[in-house]
Amino acid sequence: MLSTLPAHTAPAALCWRRTFSGDATQARTARRFVSGLLADRPCLDDVVLTVDELVVNALRHTSSGQEGGSFTVEVRFVGDMVAVSVADQGGPGEPVARDAALTDESGRGLRTISLTAESWGWHGNDRGRTVTAVFHAGDMA
Repeated sequence: MLSTLPAHTAPAALCWRRTFSGDATQARTARRFVSGLLADRPCLDDVVLTVDELVVNALRHTSSGQEGGSFTVEVRFVGDMVAVSVADQGGPGEPVARDAALTDESGRGLRTISLTAESWGWHGNDRGRTVTAVFHAGDMA
C-alpha cells in the first residue's frame, strides 16, 4: 500500500477523515463526502462504489452497526494515487473477497473492489478493523 513509499521520496499527502454514526442512512452521507473530494477524477465512480460497499459491510458485519456504533472514512491522496479507508469497530469475521454463487443476493462487494482497485487490504482485529483500497486518481495539478 502507500505506506511502502520511502519517506524521503513520498510526496506530501492530502488527507480528509470523517466519523459517521453507525446508522444505515449515513452510507449516503459518506458517499457524498467522498464524491465532493473526488469530483472530476476518473476514479470517482469506483471509489464511491468502494466506500458504499465498505460502509455497508461495516454496518452489517461489525459492532459499528449496533446501537451507539460508528465508522470512519478516510481519503488520502499521495501523488497520483488515492487511498480510501473505512475503519469500523470490529466484529467476529475477517474481510474476504469471495466468489458468490449465481443465486447469492450478496457477497460480491469485496470481489468487485479487488477487480477495480490497484490494491486493497485490511488490518485490525475483532475490536476494530480498517479496510483500504487504492486507486489511480490522476495528477493533483
